[in-house]
Amino acid sequence: MFNIDIDLIKKYDKPGPRYTSYPTAPHFKDDFGYEQYLSSIEINNSSSNSTPLSLYFHVPFCDTLCYFCGCNMIISNNRGRIAKYVDYLKKEIILLKKQLNGKRIVSQLHWGGGTPTHLSPIEITELLSFINSNFILDSNIEASCEIDPRELTFNHLKALRDGGFNRISMGVQDFTHEVQVAVNRIQPENITRQAVDWVRELGFHSINLDLMYGLPHQTLETFSETLEKIIDISPNRIAVFNYAHVPWMKKHMELIKPEDLPTPDVKLSILKYTIERLTDAGYIFIGMDHFAKPDDELAIALNDKKLHRNFQGYSTKSDTDLYALGITSISQFSNIYSQNIKTEKEYFDKIDNALLPLAKGYFMSEDDVLRRDVIMSLMCDFELQFKSFENKYGIIFNEYFSTGIEKVKHFIPDNLVVLNQDSIIVTEMGRLLIRNIAMCFDAFLDEDNGKVRYSRTV
Repeated sequence: MFNIDIDLIKKYDKPGPRYTSYPTAPHFKDDFGYEQYLSSIEINNSSSNSTPLSLYFHVPFCDTLCYFCGCNMIISNNRGRIAKYVDYLKKEIILLKKQLNGKRIVSQLHWGGGTPTHLSPIEITELLSFINSNFILDSNIEASCEIDPRELTFNHLKALRDGGFNRISMGVQDFTHEVQVAVNRIQPENITRQAVDWVRELGFHSINLDLMYGLPHQTLETFSETLEKIIDISPNRIAVFNYAHVPWMKKHMELIKPEDLPTPDVKLSILKYTIERLTDAGYIFIGMDHFAKPDDELAIALNDKKLHRNFQGYSTKSDTDLYALGITSISQFSNIYSQNIKTEKEYFDKIDNALLPLAKGYFMSEDDVLRRDVIMSLMCDFELQFKSFENKYGIIFNEYFSTGIEKVKHFIPDNLVVLNQDSIIVTEMGRLLIRNIAMCFDAFLDEDNGKVRYSRTV
């Protein structure tokens, strides 16, 4: 049984990065050069590099606006507009393929959004066929797609399964009708269960369901009812996200009335109950907001110290280079981050001029690479063995990170970490506050000085 100390959560609840990358996206630079970018791709795709590829496709379109959404999305039912975007995704594939080593294997594929299943089954089939004809896909590929059950048909899922997808992720947020009305996402329990039944009937390997706490009108009592229904549905993975009310970043969040949001104490009571109930039900607490059944690859990777973290969250594929396609999508390979153009018009114009749709990026220094390794080890392994970093980077860990270690010491009295002469071990309770612990080694936070606004760590 996982026992949560709410007073500790309150103590450490502060704004901070989610560390899906390091440095984080606010530090990407607009003057990141296109020729430097192409040169980096060329180096990464040398004939000697057989590192598998991970491909991400961003499909931004949605049928309706969910007021809580923090994603880069476009509300549209204009089928011509959507078809045009899919055509340009294919054109971007051709442009990218020219830069890639054609012998590299794709071991991971992910479609996110938006709502990828806002595409028609025919569009899904045609895009997947195009991807399959232009890349070599691993026979054991991890292929995941985000779906929305509200406009989903059996044929949407069949098109995904026939095209090679084997994992599905679906937003639920909360089954309480009053909450659904307040966030403009009416999703009755029966259509969620119908979608899960179809997924299982078609033989997908894994189902992930997303929940969200901190939404308007939520109470511990109503959310616990949702949680019992989710446990009954029995997905392989569950993600429980904290709603980040950031109307200065996402203007549509102004449609949520602040007075309808649960108090911090109610939010924390929901979080405490959720973690304790899911672990009591047999799920493994991976870290932060992820849970998995003991036989799931995510739980196995955690146990084997092979967990990975990228822009889609926790993953099992640590040995891939990520190339992302579509507007706003972010690539990560070697010591490079790059982000695509944000608007459709700019995206189309770039591709019409035979240019990859680069908007900005970041070229990592040696210090950045080292700190990324440290932070990702904390986020994924929940420990640091100093000797491995000393051997890999030629440093004396206690000297190089003396400031960071002093910051880590603040977590010792609350039993969140165990600090030894040659290691840092994060405790079970510390996993919940891993963002705070990782911040000790972030060289950019002092530089941010309040200029970058982050969501709260819990």
